[in-house]
Order: sequence, then C-alpha cells, then structure tokens
Amino acid sequence: MQSWYTILPKNPWISVYVWVIFCIMPFYFIIRSLSLLEIIIGIVFILLFFLSHYFSFNSKSALLYMWISFEMVLNIAMTLMYGYVYLSLFTAFFIGNFRNTVGFFIMYGLHIGFTILSIVAGYFLDLDLFLSQTPFIIVTVVGVVLLPFTLYSKNKREKLQGQLETANERIAELIIHEERQRIARDLHDTLGQKLSMIGLKSDLASRLVEKNPQEAIREIKDIRHTASIALKEVRELVSDMRAVKLPEEIARVKQILKAAEIDYEIKGEKVELHLPVLVESVLSMSLKEAITNVVKHSEAKKCKIIIEKNDNEIFLTVYDNGKGFNEKLNIAGNGLKGMRERLEFINGSVQIESKNGTKLLISVPLAITHQKGSV
Repeated sequence: MQSWYTILPKNPWISVYVWVIFCIMPFYFIIRSLSLLEIIIGIVFILLFFLSHYFSFNSKSALLYMWISFEMVLNIAMTLMYGYVYLSLFTAFFIGNFRNTVGFFIMYGLHIGFTILSIVAGYFLDLDLFLSQTPFIIVTVVGVVLLPFTLYSKNKREKLQGQLETANERIAELIIHEERQRIARDLHDTLGQKLSMIGLKSDLASRLVEKNPQEAIREIKDIRHTASIALKEVRELVSDMRAVKLPEEIARVKQILKAAEIDYEIKGEKVELHLPVLVESVLSMSLKEAITNVVKHSEAKKCKIIIEKNDNEIFLTVYDNGKGFNEKLNIAGNGLKGMRERLEFINGSVQIESKNGTKLLISVPLAITHQKGSV
C-alpha cells in the first residue's frame, strides 16, 4: 500500500523538510493576493498539481506522460499568476526517475523549456516580484536542469551495476558447474575402467577359489595392483585440482576490507596448519563468504579475523562491530546455508553470535584431517 508521503520525492541529500516547505510556500504566495477569486483559483491549482503528482507516481502506462504534461501546465500557471516557480522541482525530480530513455529526454527538454519561458514571461508581467526572487529563481532553474539528469544517470548506473553483479554471479555459477563436470569426467576416465576391471576380477576370483586356488590368488593380486594404480591416479587428480589456498584468500580479504574502508585485524595468519586440499578450500570459501556478508550487510567499521589451532580442532573466527545478525532479514541467505553444507561435509560447524556486532565461529575437527592413507 502506498503511503501518504510517496508524493514527496525521496532523495538522501535533500531533506524531506525542504519539500514540505515547498508544499506550504505556494499558499503564502496565494494569500498575498487581495482577490478572493485568485486565492480560490490558486488553491485549486495547488491541489490539482499534487493530485497529478500522486497519479503520476501510480501510473504505469502512457497516462504517465499525460499527468506530467498536466503538471507542467500548472507550473506555468502558478509562475505567471502568482510568481511561484518552485513546484517545477517536484516535476523535475519525477522526470529524473524515468526509465525510458526517449521519454526522459523528451519530457526533460520540454520541462526546461516551459520553465524558462514562463520565468522570462513573469519578469515582463511583474518585474518587481520576480526581481525580489531572482536568487531563488536561479537556484530553481539550476535544479530543474541538473536534478533530472543527475537522477537519471544515478538510476542508470545502479541498474548497470545490478546487471553486472547478476552477470558475475551467473559466470561464477557456470564456472562451478563446468568445474564439477570436469571433475566428473576426470573421475570417470580415471576410475571407470579400473573399477569395472576390479569388479570382473573379483567375480572371477570368487569362482576360482574352490576350483583353482592358485589362479584365484593371482587374480586377487591383480585386483590389488589395479586398486593401487587407481588410488595413485585419484591422488594425482586431487593434487592437480585448483585449490583455494587460505593465505591467498586472506590476501584478497585484506584488499576487500581496505576497499570497503573497514579497519581490520588478522591474527594467526602465519600459523602453519598443513591442511588437506579439501579442508583448506572449505575454510577459504567460508572466510570469503563471511567477509562478503560483513562488507555488504553489517555496516561495520572494524573487522577482526582470528585463526587458531589446538590438538583437536581448527578455529576460524570473524568478528565485526556492525549492526548485528538478523535472520528475519535473511542477511546471509544462501551463502550461510552453503557455508554450513560445505563445513558439514568435513564434519565442521559454524556458530553465529549477535551482540554488539556479529561473531562467526567456524570449527573443523583435526581428526578428519589426519587420517593416514586417505585420498
């Protein structure tokens, strides 16, 4: 449901109180007139203007241009009859939010032209009134010229930035998908044939155990040899995979926090962890996701990262002094869900505390990282 204040332009660098003043000022200009008829006409014009402004915010079709044109006509009437030019700023702001490029430039040009022409005509009709307002009229003209184009450029830039972020996310998804496909193909080519051979030789050995024990033993030796080769090839495949190294991720994290103008402190980055490829990759991706949430959602000024290790576990702690974690706002979204899934795969866990900021504690047991003979 649209609130009553939606007819007021929303802009972070213009206080709403300024717009309220612009709404009240026309009544002052009108009441100055001694004619009751002029006062009534002026009040009707003001009400019609804001009614048109309201409808323009709710129009999605060609009616939008009709309401904007009606606002321009009322701006001209208020300027010529009462010397009030400031309503044109409302129209200028709204034109700046046009998404259609052709429509924007047409209405932008018309609004500038009609505003300047009506002001020039006003100087001829009531020179004393317009001379007394010249500084404010100049500010209004500058606003009518610059405000729409500034807003249009800002909205276009935000749209392009959103499209770029979406494209980057899509590219990342495609890269992950392609990497999974490559790993699947490599595993199939590496293990498929040898596992099939192991299965066939196992069946053969089971049939030869009673009939020809010596042949069965030879088949079992072949099975063991084939399994050793397969294990070696899998290890080579895993070692050749592009792993995400924790020191490399920490270096990227420093760049991100510096670019976001967030003070950071990192403890334990030089600790020698000697982690397997999979565990190090999961920790690196979890750190990346945690820092992404800090930069995007926390509004923090400081961030602290601690890497610790004892005999049983590895700990990665990320703390920020931002506004805290709120699950209702779905701050982490799929990122936190993906982090938990990856950590669960290596028996790790993640805990979130929200008090005077957000503290994210990631722990991974060392037991799974020190299994001898593991791939």
